[in-house]
Amino acid sequence: MRYVVALSGGKDSTALALRLRDVEPLTDWEYIITPTGDELPEMIAHWEHLEKLLKKPLIRLTNQGHTLNSLIQVQKGLPSFRLRWCTRLLKIQPTIAWCVKNAPVVLHVGLRADEEVRDGIYGDYVLSRFPFREWDWKLADVLEYLELRDIPIPKRTDCARCFFQRISEWHALWRDYPDIYQSAIDQEVSTGHTFRRPNQDTWPSSLTDLAREFASGRQLRKSEKKDNMCRVCSL
Repeated sequence: MRYVVALSGGKDSTALALRLRDVEPLTDWEYIITPTGDELPEMIAHWEHLEKLLKKPLIRLTNQGHTLNSLIQVQKGLPSFRLRWCTRLLKIQPTIAWCVKNAPVVLHVGLRADEEVRDGIYGDYVLSRFPFREWDWKLADVLEYLELRDIPIPKRTDCARCFFQRISEWHALWRDYPDIYQSAIDQEVSTGHTFRRPNQDTWPSSLTDLAREFASGRQLRKSEKKDNMCRVCSL
């Protein structure tokens, strides 16, 4: 039996991986991550830091070597709220394939006790365990544990160009990583689609027009500064 932690690098999976080493030190833990190739530098550094803390290499899973950007070319379109092929192809399918190939596996997932009761995102293909539910750990417990361990979590643990992100995150990408932002513009132009839904707010849907608004100095309202992200990437 292989004992594996699904480690996205978000607060929940980070706390889970470190806590399991504390309470079950004799278990030969393994850690899998599913990089999309679109992570920001802070996220890459976080994974490298976790490898040192866990004293184990993180097993990197991909879908036949694909990245988000290469799959955008294959799909000839962008992922969206309705077409979330990015999560399915880059995270769920590689995880299921690895677990099936390396069976028997118990996959440890960071779903907390205060979250929706469900069997997990990997279906019946993978035997999953949810230690937070066993410990009755809620969000406050996770945050307290990370604070005690002095483990900061990157502000963004999902893709740099995730369609889930709010306007403030697009603004931060435009400001801090103009090359990445420009590559996302190029993808919108080449596919004829936009990452942002039309009319989802008062801002333009195209990243080209959005950049013009940012450059004009248009200010974000307080309600627009809250973050949002893909649930799988934040676990």
